[in-house]
Amino acid sequence: MIRFLKEAGGLKGKRVLVRIDVNVPIFGNAIKDDFRIRRVLPTLRFLKEHGAFPIVISHHSHTGQTLEPVAEYLGRIMKTRFIRDFLGTGVTPSPEEDAVYVCENLRFFKEEEANDEAFSKKLASLGELYVNDAFAVSHRHHASIVTLPKFLPSYAGLLFEDEIKNLSVAFTPPRPSLFILGGAKAKTKLPLAEKFSAIADTVFLGGALANNCFKDQGYEIGISAFEDMVCNLASSVEKGTVILPSDVVVRDGAGRVVKNPADVLPEEKIVDAGPQTLQTLKAHIKEAAFILWNGPLGDLEEGFSGGTIELLNAIADANARTLIGGGDTVSVVSGLGKEERFGFISTGGGAMLEFLLHRTLPGIQALERSQECFDDAQHRSGTVN
Repeated sequence: MIRFLKEAGGLKGKRVLVRIDVNVPIFGNAIKDDFRIRRVLPTLRFLKEHGAFPIVISHHSHTGQTLEPVAEYLGRIMKTRFIRDFLGTGVTPSPEEDAVYVCENLRFFKEEEANDEAFSKKLASLGELYVNDAFAVSHRHHASIVTLPKFLPSYAGLLFEDEIKNLSVAFTPPRPSLFILGGAKAKTKLPLAEKFSAIADTVFLGGALANNCFKDQGYEIGISAFEDMVCNLASSVEKGTVILPSDVVVRDGAGRVVKNPADVLPEEKIVDAGPQTLQTLKAHIKEAAFILWNGPLGDLEEGFSGGTIELLNAIADANARTLIGGGDTVSVVSGLGKEERFGFISTGGGAMLEFLLHRTLPGIQALERSQECFDDAQHRSGTVN
């Protein structure tokens, strides 16, 4: 079992190292989508309200991207100080300053992604406690996620707790349940579809995942996106627990047209779900008590967002308990301004999928090991009743 931040006592005056995920779109110095930043604010506020000194560590995936714009954004909400050379000069919180300390991009250090133990120890020296509120990257074997907790008493943050609680509903969902998987990442999503075909009433596959299944059925998919991986869902498709698009939007040199999947030509590309498919999905949505969705139906990069938007609007109006995730899917939700219409929006893309597939993540296992380690140490020292 992992320990949650709400269970932590004695936070007053403690330097708390908080791993968050603020890998958000930044253009110039402007934050273009603040979804992930907003989701970690409750943890930062909780720590400050309990007298702790939050020291934020995070990353950005774009090479050379400083986290200074993130610190500036947070500074409009709470007092914040940006620490560029945090390993050189260290971080010395001041009670008078009462600030949140934001450290520079962890990926400026190659040791972070290499999961270097010495680097983890240096990070640990900045704090007295560690909080992981970066669920979205807790499927990564990186230093600040899996090795740092070896050196500090560790807790899962408020967002991390919410992610586990809400995603775990999918393992025994209210009935009837509908699982919608789109986009790519066949290596994770196809085994997930196979797993949930035995749990959910209906699993729908769209996007590049459906192309894999069409190819397995012997259909021509032209120049459509797919991954070289066997689908292994033929029996579930035959039984009707897994459904595929009954019509698709294809693009060729002359434009776009709706076709039966069996009629796609070698020079064509499947780019979205067709209208008949969307009507079928809407009927399932209307009847569902629980809906989980990860991944778009169309090729968003080429501008084919129509099916995805139509489906999102239908889910937003549903009476079901809803759970959605995946970076592309969440970006569309944010763009529509309908976040409040969904029951739970996961910050995780790959992490959400890995958790649903395995019921754990490397970051969760690291927190569990940390608890065992420090509980044993307390028992040996006689500090536990």
